[in-house]
Amino acid sequence: MLFEKHGPHNTKETLKAALAAAREQGVTHIVVATNTGDTAEQLMALGTEGLSLVAVTHAYGFKEPGKNEMDPERRAALKQAGVEVLTTSHVLSGGERGISALAGGVYPMEMVAHTLRMLGQGLKVCVEVSIMALDAGLIPYGQPVVAIGGSGRGADTAVTITPSHAKTLYDTRIHEIICKPALYPKQ
Repeated sequence: MLFEKHGPHNTKETLKAALAAAREQGVTHIVVATNTGDTAEQLMALGTEGLSLVAVTHAYGFKEPGKNEMDPERRAALKQAGVEVLTTSHVLSGGERGISALAGGVYPMEMVAHTLRMLGQGLKVCVEVSIMALDAGLIPYGQPVVAIGGSGRGADTAVTITPSHAKTLYDTRIHEIICKPALYPKQ
């Protein structure tokens, strides 16, 4: 499925397509990027019985030092519903972003991120959150998962992917692009 433009108006269709693909392919784990928890809640509302969900948030300090965009009550509600909530440094930027902001230049992980963005911000997010979930031990190694990402708020991209650990990230395999926007903002 190809959306005309990027953005949160594609969220519901992205989530439906991701769920359908997971069920058709026998994939039992879904990794969803969700800054505030809203996208994860929308996914659950569509019916995720029999699926394991991992919600990956922005790291603390992403927008404001010492703060996280997901409020504690929503985090607790997701966990109560059986969703694993992962908050950690972003694997495709993390510390390198701080170095490049201070010293200038671009570093290897940032180059990987920029290369993936050639296919869209959401695709970069899908790769990133699935590797983060694998590194945290929240999804099984060597098995395909469905990953959902977006270009800012909401979701507009979903893929079937077998992530590898960060230390072997080039062993990651994207099996299918389920949906993505045709047009996306230049980063």
